[in-house]
Amino acid sequence: MFKDDEVCDLVQIDLTRVRKIRAELVQPDAVQGLADTFSALGDPTRVRILDALSHGELCVCDLAAVLRLSQSAVSHQLRLLRGMRLVRPRRDGRVMFYSLDDQHIMSIFKQTLQHVEESASATRPRGRVATARQAQAGPKGRG
Repeated sequence: MFKDDEVCDLVQIDLTRVRKIRAELVQPDAVQGLADTFSALGDPTRVRILDALSHGELCVCDLAAVLRLSQSAVSHQLRLLRGMRLVRPRRDGRVMFYSLDDQHIMSIFKQTLQHVEESASATRPRGRVATARQAQAGPKGRG
């Protein structure tokens, strides 16, 4: 069940520390909200939508074009994101626009992306990272 290096060899509980930490833990309703938010962010299409919206408000048509998805698929995901209060709608006549609900969403997105990029660069050999980035950028002066 557990590997030898995953558990203590000696069970000795620091009750003072345990009580202090228990008192500071996130409340169960907030834990559920956090879990729901991270679950919503666990879908690649929804992450791509948030990425696109991080550049500013977009109507559903433009968002679908940016992501190369059907409007129906985008609308379905937006409905879920709206229910989680991650995006906010705005109607202008017959056109529905969406934006990120607030800066907290952008902050979560940027911090998580930074974590992913740092983790990915830590697992790659250093010499190859720069070479791969240069190859993607192409020759200087081209676009």
